Amino acid sequence: MSKSPKIQKPISTRESLSGTIKTIRNIMRKDKGLNGDLDRLPMLTWLMFLKFLDDSDELHRVSDELAGRPHIPLIEEPYRWRDWAANQEGLTGPELISFINQDEAMRPDGTRGQGLFAYLKTRSGGRGDVLANVFRELQNRMSSGYLLRDVVNKISEISFGSSESIHTLSHLYESMLKEMRDAAGDSGEFYTPRPVVKFMIQVLDPKLGEKVLDPACGTGGFLVEAYEHMKEQAIRAEHFRVLQEESLFGNEAKSLPYLLAQMNLVLHGVESPNITVGNSLAIKLTEIGDAERVDVIATNPPFGGEEERSIQDGFPADKRTSETALLFLQLIMRRLRRQPKGGRAAVVVPNGVLFGDGICARIKEELLNEFNLHTIVRLPQGTFSPYTDIPTNILFFDRSSRTHNVWFYEVSLPSGRRKFSKTNPLTHADFDDCLNWCIDQRDNGNAWSIPVEKLIEGSFNLDQRNPNQSSNADDTPPSQIIETIIYKQRQCIELLLEVQELV
Repeated sequence: MSKSPKIQKPISTRESLSGTIKTIRNIMRKDKGLNGDLDRLPMLTWLMFLKFLDDSDELHRVSDELAGRPHIPLIEEPYRWRDWAANQEGLTGPELISFINQDEAMRPDGTRGQGLFAYLKTRSGGRGDVLANVFRELQNRMSSGYLLRDVVNKISEISFGSSESIHTLSHLYESMLKEMRDAAGDSGEFYTPRPVVKFMIQVLDPKLGEKVLDPACGTGGFLVEAYEHMKEQAIRAEHFRVLQEESLFGNEAKSLPYLLAQMNLVLHGVESPNITVGNSLAIKLTEIGDAERVDVIATNPPFGGEEERSIQDGFPADKRTSETALLFLQLIMRRLRRQPKGGRAAVVVPNGVLFGDGICARIKEELLNEFNLHTIVRLPQGTFSPYTDIPTNILFFDRSSRTHNVWFYEVSLPSGRRKFSKTNPLTHADFDDCLNWCIDQRDNGNAWSIPVEKLIEGSFNLDQRNPNQSSNADDTPPSQIIETIIYKQRQCIELLLEVQELV
């Protein structure tokens, strides 16, 4: 008598899920192919992603059968999770590694054919294209097929068909994303501190029915926060459909953060995230029409990077630059919905954008003349510690009118602190005073306003000092002085390159 496959029974309680994730990570620590959380979390993510797709496919299959519709699976047999992973006594050791890694291998049904990754990389059409784009740049880093089987067996215990499980997993996953950020060092550019994200969404206050975009979404923090914010407004079934299908949009250039964002949104309740893979800056600005415009944009675009000439050519000739922050600012301005109901945006920018001249000044001229730059929130030193000490700001602007008056608000450090740090980071409470001020904007020790005419006379310099500070001493932090020097040098190099082309 043949022995029936041993299938794991899904778990759902908070304690058991937390214990399962902890066990998985402990197993992964034994594998010599994985190097810290920067390897372990992506590995865990793509495995959970395939398990989620299988659970989701089963739910859709049942729904299609009840509705009398043909069911077309995203992943076919024998590459579904239930085919190669769910059986505890299925492929293991070198055979499992071979099935996942090799272009051709012995499959779980006993036949030879494409390996798992080779198959996933050739998917096409709709979500298949997305799947192919993601797995084209991923790889299995575990070297032991026996340890990998142990990991797969534990993941099979997780049920993505349970709302309680997904809610619990979302919190566990966010804590892992934070750990990955802490381990990432210079690679952590795609993570924005949660208090900054929440503050920006609270001020923007996206409404149900509005389209929210993050053109550089990283791990999806802004979209998750926007979803949670708008979910409170959803009452009827139609509201939830609009929230799921027509409200949240993102774009991410790198495959790893894209996959992390997919899982992050899925675990918070977004069934099919509208996130695309690719460089948002690749589309020509002149090709962006009303159909591509949105109501709300919240983002922390990468800064300090450089874009190649082919990307720059998609921007106006007098505003072409290699600086990613300036290119993204132009893109965001272009993608905001126009009248009768102008869109609104909140964008994190480095100080260089505030004081920059030349091309930067021309972009700010357009921002002040064609948009309403109503508020600049100046973030404290160490907000993005330990990755950078470059001073940062949040620009709040909309397309309701031209700018008449710009408010500045300086978020204070807690008493006795010189800066935030990895061990003493920014918290939600640090924005409380600013949120209260946003309701009734008035001059105070942290807030002041400047007429747009004065800013225009000052060559569009938005790097304005707080006039309410009693000290006249130059307390500019060294990091800001260094950033100013670097920014000026970059501008000189860009000008020299332009002259070289003319010569």
